[in-house]
Amino acid sequence: QEQLTQSGGGSVQIGDSLRLSCAASLRNFGNHAISWFRQIPGGKEREFVGIVRSKTIYYSNSVRGRFTISRDNAKNVAFLQMTNLKPEDTAIYYCAAAQLGVESFQRANAYLYWGQGSQVTVST
Repeated sequence: QEQLTQSGGGSVQIGDSLRLSCAASLRNFGNHAISWFRQIPGGKEREFVGIVRSKTIYYSNSVRGRFTISRDNAKNVAFLQMTNLKPEDTAIYYCAAAQLGVESFQRANAYLYWGQGSQVTVST
């Protein structure tokens, strides 16, 4: 069964760091783009955080410079390293997978596979 399984997350203080992992059981993991989204509890839409393709990485303005996305194709896993966390980063974070050449990559409906979500809470 093709799926994404997340780990990590939790409650931290402002300025702390956290790392989320996304383990993929996908055929040809390297042929998939992996993105991270986040959703405020009760929010209607998932906000795009960033994407990693084969070699290129792109971040949303809200996290650029603080968050780092990476992947290890040999282990079929992707990571979201979050530093200098702020209260406005509090959300449920999701990893998602799509074909490598996905267009409209900032839209959640472009993705076929989703992780189960990881709660990140940043308090002052």
